[in-house]
Amino acid sequence: MHVAQINFLRAPADCSAEALFDRWPSLADIPEAAAASGWRVSVIQLATQQRLLQRHGIDYHFVDLRGLRSSAARGRFLADLVADIGGQVVHVHSLGFAADAFAVAQRLPRVPILIQDHADRPPRWWRRPRWRRWYAAASGIAFTSPALAGPFTREGLFAQRTRLFAIPESSSRFQPGDRHAARAETGLDGDPCVLWVGHLSDGKDPLTVLEGVARAAQRLPGIRLYCAFGRAPLMDAVRHRIDSDPRLQGRVHLLGNQPHARIETLMRAADLFVSGSRAESCGFALLEALACGVTPVVTDIPSFRSLTANVVGELWPCGDAGRLAESLVRAAGIRPSRADVRAFFDATLSFAAVGRQWADAYARLLADRREGRS
Repeated sequence: MHVAQINFLRAPADCSAEALFDRWPSLADIPEAAAASGWRVSVIQLATQQRLLQRHGIDYHFVDLRGLRSSAARGRFLADLVADIGGQVVHVHSLGFAADAFAVAQRLPRVPILIQDHADRPPRWWRRPRWRRWYAAASGIAFTSPALAGPFTREGLFAQRTRLFAIPESSSRFQPGDRHAARAETGLDGDPCVLWVGHLSDGKDPLTVLEGVARAAQRLPGIRLYCAFGRAPLMDAVRHRIDSDPRLQGRVHLLGNQPHARIETLMRAADLFVSGSRAESCGFALLEALACGVTPVVTDIPSFRSLTANVVGELWPCGDAGRLAESLVRAAGIRPSRADVRAFFDATLSFAAVGRQWADAYARLLADRREGRS
């Protein structure tokens, strides 16, 4: 069986085909997951160059479509390429490219198309009739959590016959390691040692997390919080909160921006991973924590519920510092072994597990098409 994955987001002009795999890890991650399940996978990547590159058994077709101004023209070109390589299923990345997916479907009426959500939002109400028509070309649509489809399904944007799949957006290549060695290397300590990885922004809600840690400290005097972050629009508020609260002084450490490889070492040093996110299409830092065997204490949002399956770690309501404190105390007391957390990850969230889910979805859509159901 052969699936063609299409990335309509054009690769940056200043990035070579080889360098793009470092800049966009998901370019290889999702295809390799599907290929591990036994499917043949080809990737079609819009770019500013024409190039065929083979990597780990996958063909990457870099195509320059800048001369084709309409979605119909691009659709004809891509449909012909899918047909030439023998693609039996088309996997389109991002619901934002529904018009392009529709154009491909018009040329390949017998080939099922699956669209994968990547933090996409429904169109504005006055554009929805057109988008309903475009989305109707999809035989299947995948979200990390079924609940994430709600904003689309409540507005009737998907056809009734369109299958919805719950498949994690990606996975992680991080591995558990020696906690003592990681602590010696990073300088992290604490009982428990709690790690935050995320922007210091409203959507990540660091102020509620700080209040939760402050309250938990009354019962966990050894607790320490380490924050790795990129953007920090709330930096002044965060610093003021730490400096003005004796419960947080000397207990919270702002690490700033860290190289991705360093995050793996920080995860290995931590006992708990905390997140205050109010919305996520997936939760890549959570995936990385689980891959390292770290117990999560994260907000009760759809993607986190799906990734943890209500089996591992603690979920707490967004914005509720009191419930966060309770969850931190509870997680610190239970602390499942890293091996148990990693076993959960291997069974449900590893690339092998995600690849099996993609293979099942592709096979289901092919069977539907052959039976005349889509």
